Amino acid sequence: MSLSVRILGASGGIGPGRRTTSILIDAGSGVGDLELEELQAIRHVFLTHSHLDHVAFLPLLIDTVFRVDAPPVTVHALPETLEALQRHIFNWVIWPDFTALPSPEQPALRFRPLGAGEQMDIDGRSVTALPAMHTVPAVGYSVSRPDAGAFAFSGDTTSTRGLWQTLNALPRLDLLMIETGLPDEMDHLAGATRHYTPLQLARDLDHLRHRPRIAVTHLKPGYEQTIREQLAARNNGDMIVLDGDEHFELAG
Repeated sequence: MSLSVRILGASGGIGPGRRTTSILIDAGSGVGDLELEELQAIRHVFLTHSHLDHVAFLPLLIDTVFRVDAPPVTVHALPETLEALQRHIFNWVIWPDFTALPSPEQPALRFRPLGAGEQMDIDGRSVTALPAMHTVPAVGYSVSRPDAGAFAFSGDTTSTRGLWQTLNALPRLDLLMIETGLPDEMDHLAGATRHYTPLQLARDLDHLRHRPRIAVTHLKPGYEQTIREQLAARNNGDMIVLDGDEHFELAG
């Protein structure tokens, strides 16, 4: 038995060859690379936060898979994230309110609020919301499967003790996907926008008791090479920078 992780996008922006975050979690532009049959199979979406690069393709996803007789797609997220979606996107101005279509009793879209630390079982996988710190309320997620592997995804975050304490408390961690949005020389901007730099990430990784493979995501376009070089200079373990089309099989 294994846990399959498919990366559809890992960039901090758009452009040729770039897709914003869309793995088992979040709904960035990489969702558009899925075949119709794959899109129709999606019934649960976990969002880390409300920023556009993480939710931009959710409205298009819901519209594409909408069928009167199909079961709803459930979006799991913080209450603040769901409120932002309802107020600013699914509001009949930017996009139809699919929480009321084809009817409020049988909608195409359902919102399920969750909180940091909350755990649920979805299709044989255990999903737990992790603490994160960003400019809006945010979480990361850990996903595990009995007798298989476990991975965690930070979402957008800066250094926060709660994330590392929660990661250390996990029974196992085979893959950690974590953001590093800006180079070291943009530390002030990283602090204002609450993103990691390579130096900050290296310092926090020293506190991780697990030894997973580290996969870095969300590099700002135009600064990728600098961030890669700075990460490489401080990398003492198994680290890669995601291009956005990777596939991991985590075995038990």
